[in-house]
Amino acid sequence: MLQTDTGIPILHRQQLVDDLAAGEKPREQWRIGTEHEKFGFRTEDLRPPPFSGERGIQALLETLAERYAWHIIREEGKPIALSRANTAITLELAGQLELSGDALENIHQTRDELDGHLEELRAVADELRLGFLCTGFQPKWQRDDMPWMPKKRYDIMRRYMPKVDTLGLDMMTRTCTVQVNLDFSSETDMVKKFRVGLALQPVVTALFADSAFTEGRPNGYLSYRSHVWEHTDPDRTGMLDFVFDESFGYERYVDYILGVPMYFSQQNHRYIDLAGADFRTFMAGNLPQLPGVRATMADFADHLTTAFPEVRLKRFLEMRGADCGSIDRLCALPALWTGLLYDDVALDAAWDMVRDFTRTERHALRHGVPWQALKLRFRHHSVRELACDMLTIASHGLKRRNRQDHDGNDESIYLEPLIEIVETGQTPAERNLKRFYDAWHGNVDAMFREFSCV
Repeated sequence: MLQTDTGIPILHRQQLVDDLAAGEKPREQWRIGTEHEKFGFRTEDLRPPPFSGERGIQALLETLAERYAWHIIREEGKPIALSRANTAITLELAGQLELSGDALENIHQTRDELDGHLEELRAVADELRLGFLCTGFQPKWQRDDMPWMPKKRYDIMRRYMPKVDTLGLDMMTRTCTVQVNLDFSSETDMVKKFRVGLALQPVVTALFADSAFTEGRPNGYLSYRSHVWEHTDPDRTGMLDFVFDESFGYERYVDYILGVPMYFSQQNHRYIDLAGADFRTFMAGNLPQLPGVRATMADFADHLTTAFPEVRLKRFLEMRGADCGSIDRLCALPALWTGLLYDDVALDAAWDMVRDFTRTERHALRHGVPWQALKLRFRHHSVRELACDMLTIASHGLKRRNRQDHDGNDESIYLEPLIEIVETGQTPAERNLKRFYDAWHGNVDAMFREFSCV
């Protein structure tokens, strides 16, 4: 995905509008970028590994880099990320490992990328007696049990989060997600995709619900991760009602971003704590913490990453509302959104499906699916029926795209795990709850054995 130029001072608001518009691409250049996070654990006691030590995250990153030709990105001498070509492995606050994938042409390539990543990770993790679990919320350990990675931006966020809501630190330390990044051809195309994405995001959350346990016990939710995001920071999360206004476009999104309180600025390779500061004041060079220093386009690029709505705009659109889960579902998410948004007939059908949703209905869906997922009532039906219609549209869109693998399969094969969920009416969370009371005998430790992706 195209990145923002850095170091250029921001002299007027139009620069920010133009920066978002620079993401426009002709259809033949549209790509698919998938990101997912996973929890590390020590195989003997299931505890999250610390950063340092012979079996810590640092050792894992350095061994991956040495063995598989990754470039190490360091902060104050400590490895905090790996990069190779257009792919990165990064650390979340508590050591969750994130793969930020390349911008690829089809979902078959996404599957190959994922398999290659897990093969490399498994080879090193096995030697260190580590495993990795893909699920939406840490099922066993308390917040205080989670380690903190040596990334200065996280120190700033750690201090700020408790000031604005109740569960921000849980979001940082105990959640994992999968998301997909997709392109647009014009402002009109971006607006339509953004609206469809926001309206259907709760339905996707319901399909991918896989976070029913907290500290070893059922927590009363099916997607507790999604509930946590509702109580992270109201200034930078949520459904963005203004996206459905007739006037919505790049300018309106810039206005939204400028209203999001700051976290930090990088100055001379150091993070400066600006938590709660106003970005417009920074643009004018009037921040008391940085007198006379004006924001640059690099600051704007950083600031874009500190807003966390259900769909986020950069020079591409990020679909952000799904719990992490099984390997098959890590490919199902990009397949679903590609089928909905990269085929004109499918996009029109998806928009027809949601265009009359009211603001109240959109928020009721967003608030209800963490608890009830597919069983949530909507009008005279349920979210399950919405999900069925959505999957039908996406499947037809992928078939029309007709991107085939070596065996002649189109990308719709990656929707099969989601179709099975809708047909049975049982989300991954509900299946795990049944296992908890039956086969697992009330012990979530079995989850680490059965659903480890590494």
